[in-house]
Parts: sequence; structure tokens; C-alpha cells
Amino acid sequence: MNEIDTLSDKLLGEIAAAQDEPALEQLRIAALGKSGSVSGLLKTLGAMTPDERKEKGPLINGLRDRVQAALGERKEALGEAALNARLASERVDISLPVREGPEARGRIHPISQVIDEITAIFGDMGFAIAEGPDVETDDLNFTKLNFPVGHPAREMHDTFFFAPDANGERKLLRTHTSPVQIRTMISQEPPIRVVCPGRTYRMDSDQTHTPMFHQVEGLVIEKQAHFGHMKWVLEEFCKAFFEVEGVKMRFRPSFFPFTEPSAEVDIQCSRKGGEIRFGEGEDWLEILGCGMVHPNVLRNCGLDPDVYQGFAWGMGIDRIAMLKYGMPDLRPFFEADIRWLSHYGFRPLDLPTLAGGLTS
Repeated sequence: MNEIDTLSDKLLGEIAAAQDEPALEQLRIAALGKSGSVSGLLKTLGAMTPDERKEKGPLINGLRDRVQAALGERKEALGEAALNARLASERVDISLPVREGPEARGRIHPISQVIDEITAIFGDMGFAIAEGPDVETDDLNFTKLNFPVGHPAREMHDTFFFAPDANGERKLLRTHTSPVQIRTMISQEPPIRVVCPGRTYRMDSDQTHTPMFHQVEGLVIEKQAHFGHMKWVLEEFCKAFFEVEGVKMRFRPSFFPFTEPSAEVDIQCSRKGGEIRFGEGEDWLEILGCGMVHPNVLRNCGLDPDVYQGFAWGMGIDRIAMLKYGMPDLRPFFEADIRWLSHYGFRPLDLPTLAGGLTS
């Protein structure tokens, strides 16, 4: 084996064994650089005789060509290997499930959901939504609602009163949303059809009562409104809210200072297996109070009871939420436990509608 063959085997073996592109570049310089081994052989061609050049020229040029070709192939192979390694390290497994975004992980509190359901039902009946402040005057919370002075509901064991102001007036946290009805009757001309959802406050706390709770009240003031209209409105609401084909309702005589006549309303239900189902069974469950608006309340709001009459009702939002969705205790509603909310909460994009279903 001559010198050229020996050098060829050596260079091609080193090129094939190169582990990365910097090492390959060093071999290129050592072979084809100005001072490289192959370049040195090429320089000797000028000092050769024509016959020697004719003999060795093709051998030396062939060595250069083989070295250049081997360098190019090895560089391409190293580049492909580096790309494959990078792709492997940066690979994303698209077979993994997509993580839920905040719009899917978040949950709507059952109280907010039920308020949306209530407003959707009554909105379909033509009712508007009315709201008012949580801090009220004694006049709007009690006096204009026909509560006589000395009525037990005015006492401290029921109502959260504030300290008297400079004029000696004590404001309070409203004990019901009825002041919103008063504000509406004072500010609007009949006909009036409103529902008033909101927070209310009373000194009470146990498994089914909290010092702050949610209530919704409804009010209709017209020249022709009567008790039969009220029964139809409440029956249609219960059918839509509890999502049953039909319900039986029982109106029992009762007393409220702001309505006359007044009634407590029971709804037919079944308690078989410890589960409450509406629209079936032989049991009854009280769900709301109602009545015809007292003439004194109409007068207090500047309306003539000989011209206008109306009806009103009220129910606890927390209570009907518990009944509909099977929640055994009221207190977790206000404890901000994310585990409870994840279980009982609703997806934020599933807005309740009568057409699509309240709880679709």
C-alpha cells in the first residue's frame, strides 16, 4: 500500500468516527487546510516531472475528492442526528388530553345559578328585575309595609340595626326585599310587574338559616289583578323551575302585615327513599308566602286602592336551591369551600334558558 492509500484510509476512518461538527471541522482543516496533509500533497505536483505528475496527479486529486465527499456526507449525517435529538427532546405528546381552561374549570355558585333560572322564568312571563340597597330605612323596611309600631319583627332579636344618626334615625340591614317593591311603587306608574332578588339579613343561624340569606319577591300592580292570576303565575313558575309537567299546590290561610288575604303555599311532593321529588307523591312541602297587596301599602305608596290592586309573593332562594339540587345543609353555601363548589357548581357557559333547559 502506497503513501496515498495509507493517508486515504486514515483520513476516511477519522472522518467516519467524528462525533460532532466541531470535530469534523478540525479534520477538514487538518486535511484540506493550507497546511493540511492533502493540501501538502497537492503542492508537490508543481515540482514533479510531467510523467510523475501524470501518474500521481489523478491519485492525489482523487484523494482530495474522496476526502471532500466523505466530509460532506458525515456533516449531513451529523446534522440529521442533531436535528433528531432536538426533536426528541422538544417533542409534545399530542395524544395527551388538553388541559381545561379557566372557563371550563370555573364554577358558578348555585345561588347565582338559581337567580339566573328565576329571572329567566319570570322574564319569559314579562316581569322586569328590580333591585335596591341592602341598607334601608325603617320607613321603607317596615312602616310603609304596614308593620305597626311595636311589631316583633322590628325588635333587635330579628333585625340588624345601625347606631342612630345625627337625626336619631336608625338604619338597618333589610330583613326582606320588600323595600324594593315599595321603591318601585313609589317611582313607577302601574301596571307594575317586577321580581326582586337580593340579599337579606336576620339574626338567625342553624342548619337551614343563616344571618345573611337570599330572597326573591314578586309584585304585580294592575287594575284587574286578582288571586287567580297569582295562583297561575306561581304554578307556572314551579313547573318551570322544578322542571316537571305539572304540580299540585295548596294555599293555606296565613297572615302578613303587607298582604290581605295572605297565604302560605305548599307544593305536592314525594319523599320516598329520602329523596324529595315534586309533581308526584302524597306529601306537601311549604315553599313560599303570598297574598294580595294590603290597601294600606298601596296608600303608603301613593296608589289608590279603589283603582289599583295587586299581589305579591316571596321565597328563599337558598331554600329552593337546596330543594332542587339536593343540598342537605345551608351553611356550606357561604363557606367558600372549592371542593363543595366543584361538586354543586355549574359551568359558566351553560346559561339557563327556557328553550334550552334551565340545567342543561
